[in-house]
Amino acid sequence: MRDRAGAGGVVRVSWDQVFAWRVRRQFVDRRTKADAVAVAERLCGVQAQVTSAAETAVALRRSTGKPGAVVDALGEGTLLKTWAMRGTLHAMTPEQGAAALSLMASARTWEKPAWTKASGATPEDVTALVKAVGGILDGQVLTRDELVSALIAEPRFQPLEQHLRSGWGSMLKPLAWQGALCYGPARGTSVTFTNPAHVVPGWAGIPEPDDAAPTVIRAYLGAYGPASPEIFNTWLTRGFLSKTTVRRWFSALGNELTEIEVEGRRGYFPTEHLDELAKTKPTAAVHLLGQFDQYVLGPGTGDTVLLPGDHRAKVSRTAGWISPLVLIGGRIGGTWEVEDSTLVVSMFDDAPAPTAEITAQLPTVAKATGQQITDVRPA
Repeated sequence: MRDRAGAGGVVRVSWDQVFAWRVRRQFVDRRTKADAVAVAERLCGVQAQVTSAAETAVALRRSTGKPGAVVDALGEGTLLKTWAMRGTLHAMTPEQGAAALSLMASARTWEKPAWTKASGATPEDVTALVKAVGGILDGQVLTRDELVSALIAEPRFQPLEQHLRSGWGSMLKPLAWQGALCYGPARGTSVTFTNPAHVVPGWAGIPEPDDAAPTVIRAYLGAYGPASPEIFNTWLTRGFLSKTTVRRWFSALGNELTEIEVEGRRGYFPTEHLDELAKTKPTAAVHLLGQFDQYVLGPGTGDTVLLPGDHRAKVSRTAGWISPLVLIGGRIGGTWEVEDSTLVVSMFDDAPAPTAEITAQLPTVAKATGQQITDVRPA
């Protein structure tokens, strides 16, 4: 990695520059003509716990296209839906998805005593499940009930039935990380599972972690940089990976990364984008983003520069719900929701709502969310 005190001295920029760079880099300003796959690739995946949230995240970043672009891409196999970062469902490009799964699997969380205690499954059980599921889903698409019924036909898996049927998918996540399954096309209101090779043309399997790490680190820093290895680890696995291992992955990228300083905080940034960042001018523009948006999930809701700590609970709510965002100059300044065709804005610290700027975005938000929105009012 480039020395932060190299020939040009320490590279220093402001947070306002960083946030202005991020909104441009993430297709928030300006929106792109590219397809859903390109948006998901730039964001290093879009969270898809709620399908409509993934669709909104993509639609708000595109200047063209029809609703349902994420589901269409999943059907074509140009996006893959699986449990990835932090054990949550994401729609990702196959290359980034395979790389992220490799790093998730390398944490070996299912071998930790706490996981075994909670699930009742030993590491040996997980190994057996990977093999069994790989065989059952070879060329097949099954609902959860069908998959579990096939598994418990083998007596050794019968004690795990309750956990296998859990809607949270905790038992299935280690199988996904090892490439044994992913989401298939919905069957009515039922989710389905299949083997990645069945839905992704030319699926190459799960790479080795050291080969996968550059793909994920480049994509992450290319959207959410600058960041430290520790921030990356938190985004990826909630900090379960070895700190030494993650630092080694960053170091292996050599001069591709430069450590820079942003108002006293140091982090790594893609060297190829340094000149662009240095030339970026702060912005006061107002933008609306939907629920579960990667703009905040990438850096994390604990980043108090992006999201003031005393307002975190308004964004990161109960049951893991992430509120829709109001961005001002790239910083989170409030949240919004739709009530009876009215977009209701809740600004932080009793700040006045930028009603005119938000009103101008209503057609875009209405189209992206599939809702009728005709008015704006403060909460």
